[in-house]
Amino acid sequence: MTEGRLEVADVFRQHGQEFLNRWGDVLSPQQRKAFRDIGACRTAALGTQVQQCDHCGHQEIAYRSCRNRHCPKCHSRTRDEWLRDRTTEVLPVPYCHVIFTLPRELAPLALQNPRVVYAILFRAVAESLLEMAADPKRLGAKIGFLAVLHSWTQRLEHHPHVHCVVPAGGLSPDGQSWISTRHQKFFLPVKPLGHLFRGKFLAFLEKAFAAHSLELYGKIRDLAHPVHFAEFVSALRDTEWVVYVKPPFGGPQQVLHYLARYTHRVAISNGRLLKLENGQVHFRWRDSRDHNQMKEMSLEAVEFIRRFLLHVLPSGFVKIRHFGFLSNRIRKKMVPYCRQLLPPCTVEATVIEPHLPLCPVCKVGHLLVVDWGHRPAPVIAYRQVPTLDSS
Repeated sequence: MTEGRLEVADVFRQHGQEFLNRWGDVLSPQQRKAFRDIGACRTAALGTQVQQCDHCGHQEIAYRSCRNRHCPKCHSRTRDEWLRDRTTEVLPVPYCHVIFTLPRELAPLALQNPRVVYAILFRAVAESLLEMAADPKRLGAKIGFLAVLHSWTQRLEHHPHVHCVVPAGGLSPDGQSWISTRHQKFFLPVKPLGHLFRGKFLAFLEKAFAAHSLELYGKIRDLAHPVHFAEFVSALRDTEWVVYVKPPFGGPQQVLHYLARYTHRVAISNGRLLKLENGQVHFRWRDSRDHNQMKEMSLEAVEFIRRFLLHVLPSGFVKIRHFGFLSNRIRKKMVPYCRQLLPPCTVEATVIEPHLPLCPVCKVGHLLVVDWGHRPAPVIAYRQVPTLDSS
């Protein structure tokens, strides 16, 4: 175990073989890679590098990071660099936090078809927000927003949902003025937004089924029959889909705080782990149904690893996306234009500095990599297999 606090990597290293014995035949290539990378992160397996203090010149040898986007130890620097780029894009208006959640009945389908289902989820979310905001009876504006995919609960259960951070307003239809939200307590009405989201998602899902883009096996293999799939979709149309719209919140600093909380999260951070004892992982979790009370729970180590790997995304899948006037193609032009239409902002966003380790000797400077040292060649090859599921 790593000296000091418990880490996810410690669980992987201590109980990894036990996990592979039970679940190794159903891991996807991406899950195997994440499993291998996280367990090897900052160990001799990935080689060494030389770090030097930029103040006192102290040097020390450090193990390399795996840089896997699912690793709890490697996402902070990527997050800080990404947030630093966003400081120039925050508008001087209140922002809203909108959350779109898939019903639990769709979770098995998403686990077997993450690339297809998560892409449909993003498309349904984007079209729902853009369409309803453009409705003259609602906001009547062209909006822009950022959307982030999460697939977990605090208990590491599979729970796909998308967090959207949206400026509370948008451009007029002719693009000549800024239209602010008409309501102080909500951005868009929840129920109509949920109904629109449900209709769009299910329509896209039916098209994917008709195009034979979905894999249906295991406990949902019956859905491969067109009649059963139609019944499945029909039942989903009769349920309420959860869309949660938080009231608009403040300026640039609060927006960056929100982005820091949601954009580069992984399924569970090392800071939530308490202990690994007798094959059980104990960790903290926040119970949203009990006034967000912090509680403690434990999972068998193998089950903990299984749940963690459920949230490994397909290779190359983009989990942070921009839409509307904040889309990648036009954002650099549209953000300055929107600022021209808005009153000047007196509060500037603080630039996020990159996360660098503090020098252990002078406690003033930071350790910078000056020599990449030795890196051993990879020696482990993994067989490609289906997906990790409890079916």
